[in-house]
Amino acid sequence: MGDKPTFLSLLRSPVLLLAFGFGSGLSKKAPGTVGSLVALVIWILIADLSLIPYITFLIISGLIGVYICGVASEKLGVHDHGGIVWDEFVGLWIAMICLPVSWLSIILGFGLFRFFDIVKPWPISWADKNVSGGLGIMLDDVFAGFAAAASIALIQHFGFF
Repeated sequence: MGDKPTFLSLLRSPVLLLAFGFGSGLSKKAPGTVGSLVALVIWILIADLSLIPYITFLIISGLIGVYICGVASEKLGVHDHGGIVWDEFVGLWIAMICLPVSWLSIILGFGLFRFFDIVKPWPISWADKNVSGGLGIMLDDVFAGFAAAASIALIQHFGFF
């Protein structure tokens, strides 16, 4: 298939369609950020789930992500192709856990998640460099999501949010 899929090729492959975030990963500039913006729209739809269904959704999405990101990577012949953004979806949803739908939540959750995903402090950088396959594609964004969620919890604890 090569490493430059088209929207038509995504429509022909449900795995690629999901891995590329319903086409958001095809963005020529900042596909991870565009994918995270699409994930925000989906988060608005799931944000009102109670904690157990939300966590169940995260676990299922993460497990599906390991599979679809691995298969997409193999089909494209590129490990962690920039257009694979399902990992950003799951990482952002982790970052946004237990937050109310508000502009402040969106700005804080999105901003912190993108910060950790781009800067990749340890252990995010370790996962990015040392874990391969679908798990490797997913793990650094899962860690970035947890780092953002922990940062938000600290901000809330100290009364800034």
